[in-house]
Amino acid sequence: MYPSRFRYEAPSTVAEAVALLAANGDAKILAGGQSLIPMMKLRFAAPAMLVDINGIAGLNYHRPDGDGTYRIGALCRHADLEKSATLADHQPTIAAAAPVVADPLVRTRGTLVGSLCHADPQGDWASVMVSLGGSVVAEGPNGRRSIAVDDLIDGPFQTALADDEIAVEAVVPAAIGTRAGGYLKLERRVGDFATVGVAVSAEMSGDTVSRAGIGLTGVGPATINASDAAAALVDTALDADAVDAAAQLAAEAAQPRTDHRGSADYKRHVVATFVRRIGAQIQRAGHEAA
Repeated sequence: MYPSRFRYEAPSTVAEAVALLAANGDAKILAGGQSLIPMMKLRFAAPAMLVDINGIAGLNYHRPDGDGTYRIGALCRHADLEKSATLADHQPTIAAAAPVVADPLVRTRGTLVGSLCHADPQGDWASVMVSLGGSVVAEGPNGRRSIAVDDLIDGPFQTALADDEIAVEAVVPAAIGTRAGGYLKLERRVGDFATVGVAVSAEMSGDTVSRAGIGLTGVGPATINASDAAAALVDTALDADAVDAAAQLAAEAAQPRTDHRGSADYKRHVVATFVRRIGAQIQRAGHEAA
C-alpha cells in the first residue's frame, strides 16, 4: 500500500524545522523513518507534511562532556552507537543495547532519539534511557526545554512533545562513581520487537551501588520505570540477596499480558531472570577490573 499524499520539506536548520511545525499542525519529523514510513504505507499514520531533518548539520554526534554528561544527537544512528569504539567505556548499558535494536538494515538509518519519540511500548531505547535517568532536549518556538524520558512517554506511541517541538538530543547525566550495567532482550527471532527487555544501570562507588535504575520494555502499555527494584540495589554490593530482591520487585512492577508470545507469568519470570543475569554480569566485570 502507498502512503496518502503529503507535502515534503527539508529544512537546513533546526529553527527552520520548528517554524514549519509551528505553521503546520499536522506534520511529522523524518529522521530515520524506520517506524514512521511503514506506518504511513499502512495508512496508520497520514501526516499532511513530512519535515526531513537529515539535512541539518551537527545533529549526528554522540559524546561525553567534560563533567561526564553524555549527549546523543537527533541524527545519531543506531549503527553509530553499535560500532563506537569508546561507547562501552562511558555507557555500558547503551553499548549493550545497540547491537540488538531491530536488524542491521534498520540500525543503519534509525536513530535513538527518533525511537524515544516514537514511544513504542516494545522499543528498546526508552527502557535504557529510563534506567539511566536520561532526558530529551526539545526545541520549539519558545526555546529549549529538557524532558525526563520517564515523563516524555505518556502512553503507547504518545509523548509529551508539543506539535511544534523537535527533540534535538538525548542526555544521560554524569554518573556518581563508575558506571556499570547491561541490557537483555527476549525476541522471537533476530530483529524482532522485544517480548521482554530489561535495562539495568548501576553507578558504583568502590564495590557499593550509589545509584541504580531499571527499565522494562515489552511488559506493559508503556516503558516501565521499576524504581522500587532499582532502590533495592542502592547501598549494596550487588550480593545475591540484593539482586534477588530487585529481580522480584522488577517482576512485580511488570504489567505483561498473556498473548501468542507467552503467558504473563512467563514474562514476569523472564524479567526477574534478566535482572539476575545483568547483576551477575556487573559483578563479574567488577571482579575482572579489580
